[in-house]
Amino acid sequence: MISRLCAAAVALALTAAVAGCGGSDTTAFGEDGGDGSTAVRLVQQPWEDLIVENQIVSDILTKLGYSPSAQEVSVPLGAQALSTGKADAYLGNWWPSQESVFGKLIDAGSVEVTGTLLTGTEYAPGIPGDQAAQLKVSSLADLDKHADVFKKEILGIEPGTPGNQYILDAIKKDAYGLGDWKLVQSSTEAMLAEVTRRVGKNQPVVFLAWKPHWMVVKWKVDFLDDPEKVWPGAGQIRVLTRKGLKTDDPNLTKFLSQISVDPTTASEWIDAFGNQKKSAKDIASAWLAANEDTVTKWLDGVKTADGKDGVAAVVGG
Repeated sequence: MISRLCAAAVALALTAAVAGCGGSDTTAFGEDGGDGSTAVRLVQQPWEDLIVENQIVSDILTKLGYSPSAQEVSVPLGAQALSTGKADAYLGNWWPSQESVFGKLIDAGSVEVTGTLLTGTEYAPGIPGDQAAQLKVSSLADLDKHADVFKKEILGIEPGTPGNQYILDAIKKDAYGLGDWKLVQSSTEAMLAEVTRRVGKNQPVVFLAWKPHWMVVKWKVDFLDDPEKVWPGAGQIRVLTRKGLKTDDPNLTKFLSQISVDPTTASEWIDAFGNQKKSAKDIASAWLAANEDTVTKWLDGVKTADGKDGVAAVVGG
């Protein structure tokens, strides 16, 4: 977590930092892919569950004889990388919240939906439950009644994230009277740090919230209703792949299509990484060792890169 500076300074500093580490183009992705290559190029944002998922998948792919790598870029740049063939797979397609970024690419066939990783998500502006009850706030329509206590701010995450853009669009349209509000964009870590700070001082705060995540349990988050339907919400997390991957490597595509986790498992990964400060490598290693039955299901019919039994290579290796 970053140090507890004032909110404005935190937001400014982290906006710059995210712009730098998130990448301004997709040239950092390797050019290898297809034509028998064992390289697997994964898209990543700095989200706890996605980081751990990519690590678990990378560990499995390594045992299968592939050469996985993960490149951290913003959601729009990740979409660009997939659609131009500079990346192979993305395990973090929150749907329908990312429809504005991926919808046309999927319809055009330059990005393909390969599987559903998780169902039962929630994604919307939220408020700590105790504050929601105290202020009697249950909807986006209630926010402007308490503009002063919320400082006319909604805390967001990484610039370029679709969730941030939906909030910016609502502000631009003056939906729910939010025209004079502002979105504070920073990073997931910075947002959670600021929410923690304000909750500790009993200061009301509204922020971009999602489930599965430890925030929902810790703060008993109330997701705000959206009667004007300015927010797309989320129902599942999907696996996307570049066009042609199924033809180039049907074995890899089969594996990616069979990966699935439940919200409880994802929440445990998020808690271990975000709260317990365990490394993604350690979380992945422990989970793989304790969940061989699940891994075996993921590998049903999957071979190693050189055509040998995938289960024997991963579970028995």
